[in-house]
Amino acid sequence: MASTLFASDFKPRPYWWEAYEPAALPEITLPKSARVVIIGAGYAGLNAALELHREGLDCVVLDSHEPGFGGSSRNGGMVSGGVNVGKRYMAKALADADAAPYLNDASDAFSFIEALISRHAIDCGWTRSGYFLGAWCKSHHDAMAHKVELLNRTARAEAYLVPPGQQREEIGSDYYRGGMVVGRAGHLHPALFFKALLGLCQERGIPIASRTPATGLRETAQGWSVSTPRGTIAAGDVLIATNGYTGDVTPALQRRVVPVGSYIIATEELPADLAASISPKNRSFADTRRVLTYYRMSTDGRRLIFGGRAKFGHTDPVETAPILHRFMTDRFPQLAGTRITHAWTGNVAFTLDEMPHMGKFENLHYALGCNGSGIAMMSYLGHQTARKIAGKSNRVCAFDRPEFPDHPLYTGNTWFLPWIGRYFRTRDWLDRRFG
Repeated sequence: MASTLFASDFKPRPYWWEAYEPAALPEITLPKSARVVIIGAGYAGLNAALELHREGLDCVVLDSHEPGFGGSSRNGGMVSGGVNVGKRYMAKALADADAAPYLNDASDAFSFIEALISRHAIDCGWTRSGYFLGAWCKSHHDAMAHKVELLNRTARAEAYLVPPGQQREEIGSDYYRGGMVVGRAGHLHPALFFKALLGLCQERGIPIASRTPATGLRETAQGWSVSTPRGTIAAGDVLIATNGYTGDVTPALQRRVVPVGSYIIATEELPADLAASISPKNRSFADTRRVLTYYRMSTDGRRLIFGGRAKFGHTDPVETAPILHRFMTDRFPQLAGTRITHAWTGNVAFTLDEMPHMGKFENLHYALGCNGSGIAMMSYLGHQTARKIAGKSNRVCAFDRPEFPDHPLYTGNTWFLPWIGRYFRTRDWLDRRFG
């Protein structure tokens, strides 16, 4: 590792794990039966378990690794109400009436997170400071006027345009061609948020089995038989909440979710004046590039947490750290001499229609496909799926749809991602120069 880039105490693991590192739970005796078996102990799985318990339905949560080891403790910690979900509609100029139900429920997902944190006094550094989306080129900024109007009307986004001349009020950079602010957004410490969810489940006595993968699912007259290396559980219902780590135990769902590695670095502690100049309002940031970047200050405001699609595919985060460092200094030349203390990766789950999904497929319940909005969307869809199983939903969630598209050439092997990356980089180059 180049001494000029990596700090002497560099760690190839999530910065968030300095506060809480997922660990294997004490081994439990698996129940012979449960009303619901939840596969995946991340945001979706644990929020579903909490709601099922509240409704008086017993459940058991299985995870193939330590609970929270995947995306729930590895993401950027940014929370918004509908911005990512709205991309599909705003980019393709579909009818606003089509967009409204999804954006409205995505807004409810943000409210769900805020209420959850408030109700349980979760100490996770929650900061409702807004989100700045930088325009990669002039045409992207021009298109934002409609985005702002649509988000305000359907997602209560508190959004407004930022012309290039006022960009410095939001971000300490001249890199973008203006942008927009979404006021109804925030950020938190994702590992501490997960730790709190896990603690709430443990307080309620919800059984959670770590390092216990589901190895087989067989439908029975009474529901399901769930096989694990430690025994079999008879279940009335099964919820698949594996998101970017969906495997071949559910091949039909694996074909509908594309796991993409997202890479993140954390800088060494910055001088207070430099940190304040980078993010004068402590916002979260992202941009309209296809090769996306996203970033925000750490919970204590001392480091920049910078992530993005440094590579399309799955590779060593140490290899991608220099790429992210270059992206970072492109935006903030004042950070040229800043070293990296942590570099890591985790899977984001994309779907072929760019939308989150919940529903029932071949009699399996599922909550999958965060598309980059994992904290809000996976928590919300887990909660909504549990209400559906309990028969307590008084309406159908917009993301609960019978259509969950697949593709005949995709079976779970992401060999094509590097080619998509090349295409996206070419389009970004053209947009920057001619857009």
